[in-house]
Amino acid sequence: MLSQKTRYTIRALQHLADTFGQGAVRLDAIAEAQNIPRKFLTVILSEMAREGIVVSHRGRDGGYELALAPVDIRYGDIIRITRGSIALVPCASRNAYEHCNNCLPEADCRLRGLMLQLRDETAAILDRLTLADPIAVEPPFAEA
Repeated sequence: MLSQKTRYTIRALQHLADTFGQGAVRLDAIAEAQNIPRKFLTVILSEMAREGIVVSHRGRDGGYELALAPVDIRYGDIIRITRGSIALVPCASRNAYEHCNNCLPEADCRLRGLMLQLRDETAAILDRLTLADPIAVEPPFAEA
């Protein structure tokens, strides 16, 4: 599962992508439109500014805007910045590898093989999609 921080980050950056080229967007406007707590959003956007994804503007007309065009910001990069890895288990991470505790030797672990395939397929999709790509809003699942 994606962390709440990662979900908030994606929603905030999608909001900024929707207004790209129209100037800075006030923090309160993003927080309200995306239902993100203001304090949490401040931390998220500060981190994205340090990473070079957003630019902050101070003053009366201040706010935030993307530092890069939406087409240059991939979902895979956002997840790696906020989560550290796309992999579901540490032994399948390409960038943050760790040996799993309480596991079989990796040479014998088919679960690791499955998780590596899943990680590679997921990464391929997330690294292909950018903030410029249209993402359909899907209706909720029917209640059982």
